Amino acid sequence: MRTLCSSTLIGEALVVLFAALVAMQLSDVPTVTVWTVTGVAMVLCILLCGMINRPGAVAIGWALQVGLVASGFVLPTMFGLGVVFAGLWWCSVHYGRKIDEFKAARTAAEAAQA
Repeated sequence: MRTLCSSTLIGEALVVLFAALVAMQLSDVPTVTVWTVTGVAMVLCILLCGMINRPGAVAIGWALQVGLVASGFVLPTMFGLGVVFAGLWWCSVHYGRKIDEFKAARTAAEAAQA
């Protein structure tokens, strides 16, 4: 799960960075506010990559997805991108857990044979 979720979060951090550059030019929100909010979101995405296996990390990831969708009120394109990344996040969590279960079952089977 760690690899899939981390990849999604890194991609999301890049999208937030580019959205900040666009929001500076197209929105009426002050530049300081844009960079403060997006900076916090980017740092949270990067930090969450290393903490994805800890309790509550997936919930924080969902909160990030909600924030990304909500950023569509400032930059309407982000509604679409937020939904796409929320879908990617769901896939990363869902299929990542399945992969982890498969790996654990295979390791247990190998240990039983040895």
